Amino acid sequence: MNLIIFDLETTGLSPYDNEIIQIAAMKVHAGRWDEGEYFDTFVRPQQRVPGFITGLTGITQAQVERAPSPVEALLNFSRFVGEEAMLIAHNGPGFDMRFIAANCTRHGLPVRETAMLDSRAFSRKIWGGRSGHGLDPILQRLGLSAAGVKRHDARGDVQLLARAVRKMWAQLAPDFHSCPVETRIGVIPAVAF
Repeated sequence: MNLIIFDLETTGLSPYDNEIIQIAAMKVHAGRWDEGEYFDTFVRPQQRVPGFITGLTGITQAQVERAPSPVEALLNFSRFVGEEAMLIAHNGPGFDMRFIAANCTRHGLPVRETAMLDSRAFSRKIWGGRSGHGLDPILQRLGLSAAGVKRHDARGDVQLLARAVRKMWAQLAPDFHSCPVETRIGVIPAVAF
């Protein structure tokens, strides 16, 4: 099973008022979990990158000024995903997929459905109602270090998320032949293959 672990950085929390400024993804094969192909791009927003977002992510206005448009970036991401992959994001249904869907609507991009997993579902299945299903508490519980990886940069977060999902999946279904959490449906731009 091909997995696409991905993350977005945005200008804020609202998919209707804010924009995507970075997309990163890693293609892995469940069971092998070797680091596969990577995709990453900055995305040129129509609004300026707020100072508090630069402070959190390190992404500056200069980095996004000449970046691909949202349409170009999303179409390239969809091509990277391919036809038969399952997407995994941390809070994907509540955040990342909402931004992708809103951007597709905003820019008139036709969409296609894709299977996706929320990495928080793995955490909830392992640790139940225990508070703290953010990426940092999960990394801490799994004994994974974020040293040397820039947090809140989509490229770094994807690497950390891949390590965390691999360990959680192995705890729940060591053979990697079955998916131990509920599969959701998301949308990404429709592209020709």
